[in-house]
Amino acid sequence: MSAPDTSAGKTHRLGDRVFSSIATASGAFVVALIAAIAIFLLIRAVPSLQVNEVNFLFSREWDTRDPNNLKFGILDLAWVTVASSLVALIIAMPLSCGIALFLTRYAPRSLARPFAYIVDLLAAVPSVVYGLWGFLVLGPVLRPVALWLNEYLGWIPIFAEGNVRPMGLGTDIFTAGIVLAVMIIPTITGVTREVFSRTPNQQIEGALALGATQWEVVRTTVWPFGRNGFIGGSMLGLGRALGETMALTIILSSTTAPPGYSIFDAGATFASKIALGSAEFNNNMQVGAYISAGLVLFIITFAVNAIARWIESASGKGKA
Repeated sequence: MSAPDTSAGKTHRLGDRVFSSIATASGAFVVALIAAIAIFLLIRAVPSLQVNEVNFLFSREWDTRDPNNLKFGILDLAWVTVASSLVALIIAMPLSCGIALFLTRYAPRSLARPFAYIVDLLAAVPSVVYGLWGFLVLGPVLRPVALWLNEYLGWIPIFAEGNVRPMGLGTDIFTAGIVLAVMIIPTITGVTREVFSRTPNQQIEGALALGATQWEVVRTTVWPFGRNGFIGGSMLGLGRALGETMALTIILSSTTAPPGYSIFDAGATFASKIALGSAEFNNNMQVGAYISAGLVLFIITFAVNAIARWIESASGKGKA
């Protein structure tokens, strides 16, 4: 029997050709789908942007009730979206890193596996449940913390009183950020745990042979190897937080007053603004205003995920 022709690194087996074609078509389909979404958003947004009577990027006004007199800007939407996501990231990153280290380096195997399943199950809880939990349960519990921060750190603008009265009702960016942190912990932990578990055993055993403690092993081998993967996972979690809709709609929609750029503000994110404005989706120009906000969110999320993939790719090349 003659062997298949594998010249130039290629094979002519029918199964390999079919598999290669399917894989290539799948990848091309995903790229085409993303491009089609971007083109759709751009085509639907441009007409409304052309008749917008205020600066789209820097105006705080949003009034789309009259299709012939559109005034919509995203400055406040961007603030609430970015602020709530950053609060979530600041809280979730150290917690996720600690959980990943515990599961990979400290917990016995009999405990690590079920504990990892429990953490992963957090991602299966519907966002509307998180929103109700944050509004009804977490908000009242956090009120003393919010009042303390405002009393002692209120001289810092970000901790000043917001547009929610009375303060500390749990319907602000502070509460929303903590809820988002719980929601993105499974994403960051999952990526980080996988990267930490791939630390070469030779490096770990070498450090232990030299008398290193468990913490020294983590500091000198596990963390340097998995640092970029942890950052990449955090960026993926940030992308998840930026696009959250229902939980933030429930928590932050208690007021229509403009925010004062404090973490104790309420308001609307890009996603929640689109959800709340669905009643106006009966006119192409009004719809275009909301699609314009969606286009900005699409670009931000795409950029964040691209940065995460680039960081992970750079990490992989560095370990090669």
